[in-house]
Amino acid sequence: MDSFTYISVLLSIVLGLAITQVLLAFRGLILTRAKVKLYTTTLIWAAMALLIPIQAWWADFAMRKNANWTFLALLVIMLQAISIYMIAALVLPNISGEDFVDLREHFFAHRSWFFGALVCANVFSLSKTLTLYGHLPNPVDSAFEFVLCVAAIAGAVTRSEWFHKVLAPAGGLLFAVYIALLFSRL
Repeated sequence: MDSFTYISVLLSIVLGLAITQVLLAFRGLILTRAKVKLYTTTLIWAAMALLIPIQAWWADFAMRKNANWTFLALLVIMLQAISIYMIAALVLPNISGEDFVDLREHFFAHRSWFFGALVCANVFSLSKTLTLYGHLPNPVDSAFEFVLCVAAIAGAVTRSEWFHKVLAPAGGLLFAVYIALLFSRL
């Protein structure tokens, strides 16, 4: 087995747990829907939290060509995956059949941590390319990462509900455009 195979197993476990975390939370929302007060902003971020680990796993597949593995590269890659897991873990609450769930309340109670994890994921993504290849990603990827970082920092420090009602769909649109650009390069 080559180095990438070993690394990809660990990476796949963490990203798979992120996907599982969001899917379990969606399942909990469905099963306890009579006790859930929905909030569109949270649901948009939850959908993105489901897509982010999938996109990261796909993007990380390009690392299979790398022959120069270091512990620092592994650490940065894992920190990105852990940050993505934290995005998934924080976006929706743990839901039990007993409690009433208000997604708006949950969002604002944990928004700083959620957006902090989003900033970390982007910083580690940029660091990953720098660590593995000695340069920043291509201009499109770098611009996306930068804009998302700025938006996440704004989301972390801004409590204004109208701002978050605009930021979530804008973030979703930005992510959709980025994914479309990625697929157009394939």
